[in-house]
Amino acid sequence: MKKTILLIHTGGTISMAMSAEGAVMPNEENPLMKESNKLASLASIIEIEAFNLPSPHITPKEMLQLRNVIMEQMTAQPIDGVVITHGTDTLEETAYFLELTTNLDIPIVLTGAMRSSNELGADGIYNLVEAVRVAVDEEARNKGVLVVMNDEVHLAVNTTKTSTSSVNTFQSPQYGPIGLITKSRILFHHAPIRRQYVDVNNLSKRVAMLKVYAGMEEDLLDIVLACKYDGVVLEGLGQGNVPPSVVKGIESLLQRDIPVVLVSRCFNGIAEGVYGYIGGGKMLEDLGAIFATGINGQKARLKLLIGLNTTGTPINLKDFFL
Repeated sequence: MKKTILLIHTGGTISMAMSAEGAVMPNEENPLMKESNKLASLASIIEIEAFNLPSPHITPKEMLQLRNVIMEQMTAQPIDGVVITHGTDTLEETAYFLELTTNLDIPIVLTGAMRSSNELGADGIYNLVEAVRVAVDEEARNKGVLVVMNDEVHLAVNTTKTSTSSVNTFQSPQYGPIGLITKSRILFHHAPIRRQYVDVNNLSKRVAMLKVYAGMEEDLLDIVLACKYDGVVLEGLGQGNVPPSVVKGIESLLQRDIPVVLVSRCFNGIAEGVYGYIGGGKMLEDLGAIFATGINGQKARLKLLIGLNTTGTPINLKDFFL
Protein backbone atom coordinates (compact mmCIF):
# COMPACT_ATOMS: atom_id res chain seq x y z
CA MET A 1 0.00 0.00 0.00
CA LYS A 2 1.33 3.42 -0.99
CA LYS A 3 2.16 5.93 1.69
CA THR A 4 0.41 9.30 1.75
CA ILE A 5 2.66 12.32 1.34
CA LEU A 6 1.61 15.91 1.93
CA LEU A 7 3.35 18.02 -0.73
CA ILE A 8 3.44 21.73 0.14
CA HIS A 9 4.68 24.34 -2.32
CA THR A 10 6.01 27.68 -1.07
CA GLY A 11 7.70 29.16 -4.16
CA GLY A 12 11.38 29.69 -4.93
CA THR A 13 13.59 28.95 -7.94
CA ILE A 14 12.16 25.44 -8.12
CA SER A 15 8.83 27.00 -9.16
CA MET A 16 10.22 29.82 -11.35
CA ALA A 17 11.07 30.16 -15.04
CA MET A 18 13.60 32.19 -16.99
CA SER A 19 12.19 34.94 -19.20
CA ALA A 20 13.32 35.78 -22.73
CA GLU A 21 15.40 38.58 -21.20
CA GLY A 22 17.24 36.12 -18.96
CA ALA A 23 15.60 37.09 -15.66
CA VAL A 24 14.43 34.26 -13.41
CA MET A 25 10.96 35.21 -12.19
CA PRO A 26 8.09 33.67 -10.21
CA ASN A 27 5.18 32.23 -12.19
CA GLU A 28 1.58 33.04 -11.34
CA GLU A 29 0.94 29.36 -11.98
CA ASN A 30 3.50 27.25 -10.18
CA PRO A 31 4.84 24.81 -12.84
CA LEU A 32 5.41 22.18 -10.15
CA MET A 33 1.66 21.92 -9.63
CA LYS A 34 1.52 20.16 -13.00
CA GLU A 35 4.23 17.63 -12.17
CA SER A 36 2.62 15.58 -9.40
CA ASN A 37 1.92 12.78 -11.90
CA LYS A 38 5.66 12.03 -11.83
CA LEU A 39 5.29 11.17 -8.15
CA ALA A 40 2.27 8.89 -8.49
CA SER A 41 4.35 5.72 -8.60
CA LEU A 42 6.04 6.64 -5.32
CA ALA A 43 3.16 7.75 -3.10
CA SER A 44 -0.38 9.04 -2.87
CA ILE A 45 0.13 12.79 -3.06
CA ILE A 46 -1.93 15.46 -1.32
CA GLU A 47 -0.77 18.68 -2.96
CA ILE A 48 -1.32 22.22 -1.69
CA GLU A 49 0.28 25.62 -2.15
CA ALA A 50 0.84 27.45 1.14
CA PHE A 51 2.16 30.55 -0.65
CA ASN A 52 4.28 31.36 -3.71
CA LEU A 53 7.17 33.55 -2.61
CA PRO A 54 10.85 33.95 -3.49
CA SER A 55 12.59 32.75 -0.35
CA PRO A 56 14.15 36.16 0.49
CA HIS A 57 10.53 37.31 0.97
CA ILE A 58 9.83 34.60 3.54
CA THR A 59 9.86 35.75 7.17
CA PRO A 60 9.42 33.82 10.42
CA LYS A 61 5.71 34.62 10.16
CA GLU A 62 5.49 32.56 6.96
CA MET A 63 7.51 29.84 8.66
CA LEU A 64 4.98 29.75 11.48
CA GLN A 65 2.17 29.72 8.91
CA LEU A 66 3.80 26.73 7.25
CA ARG A 67 4.10 24.93 10.59
CA ASN A 68 0.40 25.56 11.18
CA VAL A 69 -0.53 24.22 7.74
CA ILE A 70 1.34 20.99 8.49
CA MET A 71 -0.35 20.54 11.85
CA GLU A 72 -3.81 21.29 10.43
CA GLN A 73 -3.35 18.77 7.61
CA MET A 74 -2.07 16.17 10.06
CA THR A 75 -5.24 16.60 12.10
CA ALA A 76 -7.50 16.42 9.06
CA GLN A 77 -6.21 13.16 7.55
CA PRO A 78 -3.63 10.38 7.94
CA ILE A 79 -0.27 11.52 6.53
CA ASP A 80 2.93 9.46 6.40
CA GLY A 81 5.33 12.24 5.47
CA VAL A 82 5.65 15.86 4.37
CA VAL A 83 7.64 17.29 1.45
CA ILE A 84 8.05 21.06 1.10
CA THR A 85 9.38 22.84 -1.98
CA HIS A 86 11.15 26.06 -1.04
CA GLY A 87 13.57 28.65 -2.35
CA THR A 88 17.14 27.85 -1.38
CA ASP A 89 18.22 31.25 -0.02
CA THR A 90 16.34 30.81 3.26
CA LEU A 91 15.53 27.09 3.05
CA GLU A 92 17.87 26.21 5.91
CA GLU A 93 16.12 28.73 8.15
CA THR A 94 12.63 27.43 7.44
CA ALA A 95 13.89 23.87 7.91
CA TYR A 96 15.40 24.73 11.29
CA PHE A 97 12.30 26.66 12.36
CA LEU A 98 10.20 23.57 11.63
CA GLU A 99 12.74 21.37 13.43
CA LEU A 100 12.21 23.37 16.62
CA THR A 101 8.44 23.85 16.35
CA THR A 102 7.16 20.46 15.19
CA ASN A 103 7.25 17.31 17.27
CA LEU A 104 6.41 14.61 14.76
CA ASP A 105 7.90 11.19 14.10
CA ILE A 106 7.05 11.30 10.39
CA PRO A 107 9.61 12.69 7.92
CA ILE A 108 9.43 16.38 7.05
CA VAL A 109 11.64 16.96 4.00
CA LEU A 110 12.50 20.27 2.35
CA THR A 111 13.89 20.54 -1.15
CA GLY A 112 14.50 23.19 -3.78
CA ALA A 113 16.40 23.93 -6.96
CA MET A 114 19.36 25.98 -8.08
CA ARG A 115 18.11 26.23 -11.67
CA SER A 116 14.65 27.35 -12.70
CA SER A 117 12.16 25.04 -14.40
CA ASN A 118 13.05 25.94 -18.01
CA GLU A 119 16.82 26.34 -17.65
CA LEU A 120 19.27 23.85 -19.13
CA GLY A 121 20.04 21.26 -16.47
CA ALA A 122 17.06 22.19 -14.30
CA ASP A 123 17.30 20.24 -11.05
CA GLY A 124 13.91 20.94 -9.50
CA ILE A 125 11.89 17.92 -10.59
CA TYR A 126 14.78 15.58 -9.86
CA ASN A 127 15.18 16.95 -6.33
CA LEU A 128 11.43 16.76 -5.77
CA VAL A 129 11.32 13.08 -6.77
CA GLU A 130 14.28 12.34 -4.50
CA ALA A 131 12.63 14.20 -1.61
CA VAL A 132 9.49 12.08 -1.96
CA ARG A 133 11.62 8.94 -2.10
CA VAL A 134 13.18 9.94 1.21
CA ALA A 135 9.82 10.87 2.75
CA VAL A 136 8.36 7.41 2.05
CA ASP A 137 11.44 5.58 3.34
CA GLU A 138 10.76 3.99 6.72
CA GLU A 139 14.30 4.80 7.87
CA ALA A 140 13.59 8.53 7.51
CA ARG A 141 11.22 8.48 10.48
CA ASN A 142 12.31 10.00 13.80
CA LYS A 143 15.26 11.81 12.27
CA GLY A 144 13.90 15.33 12.50
CA VAL A 145 13.44 17.77 9.65
CA LEU A 146 15.56 16.87 6.62
CA VAL A 147 16.90 18.73 3.59
CA VAL A 148 17.27 16.76 0.35
CA MET A 149 19.28 18.16 -2.55
CA ASN A 150 21.64 16.70 -5.12
CA ASP A 151 21.41 13.06 -3.92
CA GLU A 152 22.19 13.93 -0.30
CA VAL A 153 20.13 14.00 2.89
CA HIS A 154 21.06 16.60 5.51
CA LEU A 155 19.76 17.42 8.97
CA ALA A 156 18.09 20.81 9.23
CA VAL A 157 20.16 21.62 12.30
CA ASN A 158 23.47 21.14 10.45
CA THR A 159 22.99 22.12 6.83
CA THR A 160 23.69 25.49 5.24
CA LYS A 161 23.81 27.00 1.76
CA THR A 162 27.49 27.21 0.81
CA SER A 163 27.45 28.31 -2.83
CA THR A 164 25.52 31.01 -4.65
CA SER A 165 24.83 28.85 -7.70
CA SER A 166 26.21 25.29 -7.46
CA VAL A 167 23.68 22.45 -7.43
CA ASN A 168 25.49 20.89 -4.46
CA THR A 169 25.19 24.11 -2.46
CA PHE A 170 23.77 22.46 0.66
CA GLN A 171 26.48 21.07 2.90
CA SER A 172 26.75 20.24 6.59
CA PRO A 173 30.16 21.62 7.62
CA GLN A 174 31.92 19.47 10.20
CA TYR A 175 29.14 16.84 10.17
CA GLY A 176 28.41 15.86 6.55
CA PRO A 177 25.13 14.47 5.19
CA ILE A 178 23.03 12.09 7.26
CA GLY A 179 22.29 9.95 4.21
CA LEU A 180 22.92 9.37 0.51
CA ILE A 181 20.48 8.68 -2.32
CA THR A 182 21.26 6.16 -5.05
CA LYS A 183 19.14 5.02 -7.97
CA SER A 184 17.85 2.07 -5.95
CA ARG A 185 17.95 3.01 -2.26
CA ILE A 186 18.25 5.59 0.49
CA LEU A 187 21.30 4.92 2.68
CA PHE A 188 21.22 6.54 6.13
CA HIS A 189 24.53 6.27 7.97
CA HIS A 190 23.87 8.18 11.19
CA ALA A 191 21.03 9.69 13.19
CA PRO A 192 20.53 12.69 15.51
CA ILE A 193 21.08 11.96 19.19
CA ARG A 194 18.59 14.55 20.44
CA ARG A 195 15.84 16.88 19.29
CA GLN A 196 14.33 19.99 20.84
CA TYR A 197 10.73 21.15 20.66
CA VAL A 198 9.16 24.46 21.66
CA ASP A 199 5.47 25.34 21.42
CA VAL A 200 5.05 28.71 19.67
CA ASN A 201 1.81 30.39 18.60
CA ASN A 202 3.00 33.91 17.76
CA LEU A 203 6.22 35.78 17.04
CA SER A 204 5.68 39.18 18.61
CA LYS A 205 9.23 39.60 19.94
CA ARG A 206 12.15 40.61 17.70
CA VAL A 207 15.74 39.42 17.48
CA ALA A 208 18.61 41.13 15.67
CA MET A 209 21.81 39.55 14.34
CA LEU A 210 25.18 41.23 13.79
CA LYS A 211 28.42 39.87 12.36
CA VAL A 212 31.39 40.92 14.46
CA TYR A 213 34.43 42.31 12.63
CA ALA A 214 37.82 43.83 13.43
CA GLY A 215 37.37 47.33 14.80
CA MET A 216 33.60 46.99 15.12
CA GLU A 217 31.99 50.29 16.15
CA GLU A 218 30.47 50.47 19.62
CA ASP A 219 27.32 52.34 18.54
CA LEU A 220 25.88 49.38 16.62
CA LEU A 221 24.67 47.74 19.81
CA ASP A 222 23.30 51.10 20.95
CA ILE A 223 21.06 50.94 17.86
CA VAL A 224 19.84 47.48 18.87
CA LEU A 225 18.92 48.92 22.25
CA ALA A 226 17.32 52.06 20.82
CA CYS A 227 15.21 50.05 18.37
CA LYS A 228 13.92 47.95 21.27
CA TYR A 229 14.93 44.54 20.03
CA ASP A 230 14.19 41.75 22.49
CA GLY A 231 17.44 39.88 21.86
CA VAL A 232 20.55 39.88 19.70
CA VAL A 233 22.81 37.23 18.18
CA LEU A 234 26.46 38.09 17.57
CA GLU A 235 28.57 36.11 15.10
CA GLY A 236 31.77 36.43 17.09
CA LEU A 237 35.40 36.06 16.13
CA GLY A 238 36.98 32.65 16.58
CA GLN A 239 35.48 30.85 19.56
CA GLY A 240 33.10 33.73 20.28
CA ASN A 241 35.20 36.81 20.97
CA VAL A 242 34.53 40.50 20.22
CA PRO A 243 36.61 43.71 20.01
CA PRO A 244 36.85 45.70 23.28
CA SER A 245 34.75 48.48 21.73
CA VAL A 246 31.68 46.23 21.74
CA VAL A 247 31.83 45.13 25.38
CA LYS A 248 30.09 48.19 26.82
CA GLY A 249 27.15 47.71 24.44
CA ILE A 250 26.86 44.05 25.42
CA GLU A 251 26.87 45.02 29.09
CA SER A 252 24.12 47.59 28.49
CA LEU A 253 21.91 44.99 26.81
CA LEU A 254 22.46 42.38 29.51
CA GLN A 255 21.77 44.89 32.29
CA ARG A 256 18.35 45.42 30.71
CA ASP A 257 17.71 41.65 30.54
CA ILE A 258 18.07 41.61 26.76
CA PRO A 259 19.73 38.27 25.94
CA VAL A 260 22.95 38.27 23.93
CA VAL A 261 23.75 34.99 22.17
CA LEU A 262 27.20 34.29 20.75
CA VAL A 263 28.09 32.00 17.86
CA SER A 264 31.25 31.84 15.77
CA ARG A 265 31.53 33.24 12.28
CA CYS A 266 33.72 30.19 11.51
CA PHE A 267 32.21 27.24 9.62
CA ASN A 268 33.70 24.62 11.93
CA GLY A 269 34.21 24.28 15.66
CA ILE A 270 32.16 25.23 18.72
CA ALA A 271 31.84 28.71 20.22
CA GLU A 272 32.55 28.71 23.94
CA GLY A 273 33.96 30.94 26.64
CA VAL A 274 37.73 30.41 26.61
CA TYR A 275 39.53 33.75 26.59
CA GLY A 276 39.48 36.00 29.64
CA TYR A 277 40.77 39.22 28.08
CA ILE A 278 38.48 42.21 27.47
CA GLY A 279 36.03 41.03 24.81
CA GLY A 280 37.07 37.41 25.20
CA GLY A 281 34.41 34.73 25.34
CA LYS A 282 35.04 33.82 28.99
CA MET A 283 34.64 37.44 30.03
CA LEU A 284 31.41 37.73 28.01
CA GLU A 285 30.09 34.50 29.51
CA ASP A 286 30.78 35.83 33.00
CA LEU A 287 28.77 38.95 32.11
CA GLY A 288 25.81 36.74 31.18
CA ALA A 289 26.17 36.19 27.43
CA ILE A 290 24.90 32.83 26.16
CA PHE A 291 26.90 30.58 23.84
CA ALA A 292 25.02 28.65 21.15
CA THR A 293 26.33 25.15 20.56
CA GLY A 294 26.86 23.89 17.02
CA ILE A 295 24.63 26.23 14.99
CA ASN A 296 25.31 29.22 12.76
CA GLY A 297 24.14 32.78 13.25
CA GLN A 298 20.92 32.65 11.26
CA LYS A 299 19.80 29.52 13.09
CA ALA A 300 20.76 30.94 16.47
CA ARG A 301 18.64 33.99 15.67
CA LEU A 302 15.62 31.78 14.95
CA LYS A 303 16.28 29.72 18.06
CA LEU A 304 16.38 32.84 20.24
CA LEU A 305 13.25 34.17 18.53
CA ILE A 306 11.42 30.91 19.24
CA GLY A 307 12.75 30.76 22.79
CA LEU A 308 11.55 34.28 23.55
CA ASN A 309 8.12 33.62 22.04
CA THR A 310 7.48 30.25 23.65
CA THR A 311 3.93 29.51 24.76
CA GLY A 312 3.40 29.07 28.50
CA THR A 313 6.25 28.92 31.01
CA PRO A 314 9.39 30.82 29.86
CA ILE A 315 12.29 28.52 29.06
CA ASN A 316 15.83 28.73 30.40
CA LEU A 317 17.65 30.18 27.40
CA LYS A 318 21.10 29.07 28.56
CA ASP A 319 19.95 25.45 28.77
CA PHE A 320 18.05 25.81 25.48
CA PHE A 321 21.26 26.75 23.64
CA LEU A 322 23.43 23.94 25.04
